[in-house]
Amino acid sequence: MAERSAVAGFAAVVLAGGSARRMGGNDKPSVVVFGRSMRDRVLDALGAAEPTVVVGGNVDVPAGVGYTREEPPGGGPVAAVAAGLAAVGPDAAEVAIVAGDLPLLTADAVNVLRDRLSTADGALYVDRDGRRQLLCGVWQAKALRHRLAEMLPGTGASTGFDAGPRGVRGASMRALIEPLHVVEVAWSGDGPPPWFDCDTDDDLRKVREWLTARGAE
Repeated sequence: MAERSAVAGFAAVVLAGGSARRMGGNDKPSVVVFGRSMRDRVLDALGAAEPTVVVGGNVDVPAGVGYTREEPPGGGPVAAVAAGLAAVGPDAAEVAIVAGDLPLLTADAVNVLRDRLSTADGALYVDRDGRRQLLCGVWQAKALRHRLAEMLPGTGASTGFDAGPRGVRGASMRALIEPLHVVEVAWSGDGPPPWFDCDTDDDLRKVREWLTARGAE
C-alpha cells in the first residue's frame, strides 16, 4: 500500500460488502487488477484520510486501516455508512464515502471533490449524462450524522447509530442524501472516470485496458 500522509479532520469510509454476482459471486473488492485488489487501489487513493475504515467484505485489511461491519450484515449501503461513521469517530470533519470496487480512483480525484466541497453538505461525481455517482463522494461528516439521526428517531446525533430495521436497514444512498446540499462534479481530468465501478467481466477488461494504456504496473 502507498505511504499514507494524513490530513487532520479528513476520514474515509470504504464500502466493501458487495458480492460480484455477475463475476462468479466472489468478494468483488478483492478482485485483483494489475497485482492489487480493487479495494487496496481505493485505499491507496485515500492515503490522506485518517482514519480510514473498511465496512464489510474481506476482514484482512492493511495495517493502519480499520474494519467494521454493518449490523445486520447485508443491511445495505446506508447501514454501512452508519457503521463506518461510528468507527471513524467524532473528530472527522470531512469524510469520503466510496465503494470498494473503484480501481480507477486516484488521490487527485479525491482532492477535486474536497476542493469543491466548501460549505456544501457533499460533493459527488456525476457522469456525462448527469447521473450522480452516489458512492464516490466527500461529505461534511456533521451533515451525514444529522441526516442519519433524522432517519433514526430518538437516537440523537451521537457518534454511533443503530443500523437496525428502524430506519437505515435496506435504505438507499439516494434516500440518505436527498435533502442535502450536494455539489455535482464532472470529471475533467486526464484518463477514464474515477467513479467507474466493476460489476462485470467486461468492466474489468475495460479497466485493464485503461490501466495498460497509462502504463500501470
